[in-house]
Amino acid sequence: MTWANELISTLLTTVKDVIPIAVIIFGFRFFVIRKPIKNLHEVLFGFLFVIIGLVFFILGLEKALFPIGRLMAEQLSADPNNYLWVYLFAFTIGASTAIAEPSLIAVAIKANQVSGGAISIWGLRISVAIGVAFGITLGTWRIISGYPIHWFIMIGYGLVILQTIQAPKLIIPLAFDSGGVATSTVTVPLVTALGLGLAESIPGRSPLIDGFGLIAFACLFPIISVMAYAQLSEYKIKQKLRNRYYQEVFKQQKKINT
Repeated sequence: MTWANELISTLLTTVKDVIPIAVIIFGFRFFVIRKPIKNLHEVLFGFLFVIIGLVFFILGLEKALFPIGRLMAEQLSADPNNYLWVYLFAFTIGASTAIAEPSLIAVAIKANQVSGGAISIWGLRISVAIGVAFGITLGTWRIISGYPIHWFIMIGYGLVILQTIQAPKLIIPLAFDSGGVATSTVTVPLVTALGLGLAESIPGRSPLIDGFGLIAFACLFPIISVMAYAQLSEYKIKQKLRNRYYQEVFKQQKKINT
């Protein structure tokens, strides 16, 4: 199949996938809300750009990222007795993609503004990056070791439930959102490529469950790391307040004694 045929085939598939979404949006607008769409020609023009962007995005995944991911996994796992480089690469790719995620940057800036500076932009970004990096590293270890994925997911969300009970209420919705924004346009293609390549290079692994299951780890562990960051910050604040209180008590006692 030539590149022109692949482009046309991908375009037709993308149009077929986008049409149901467009029908629902325009259907609700015309038949439920019953109001005309302002600047209809601009909206349609925007849909055209969405389709073009999706086509090139899909082709980029199929022709570049997925093959590179398979090649990286094959080369890194060439020695079955030494997977250290796989874990190191998984950690670094997880941290770097999370830091570069545009949606996470936007959420961190907004959270900093809403909280009046209580939530640090870089503090949130780094905590999410650590969570993604640890999650992907643990996910690659699980693929290599072959343990069932549901064990890790159940234990992970059990920890999330315990943290939700103890964590500051302000940070809980932000922590759950962080798992979603951390697995967006930058992270998902690279992590998926690594997971699929690693699952295909190790005998007995399922590219569907093991490869795509790596995204579940990248989504889960930022929730844990963000709430842990909030709990640690709250503990430090309480320690400072407690130290100030004891200092004031000591000063008052000293004055009384003198």
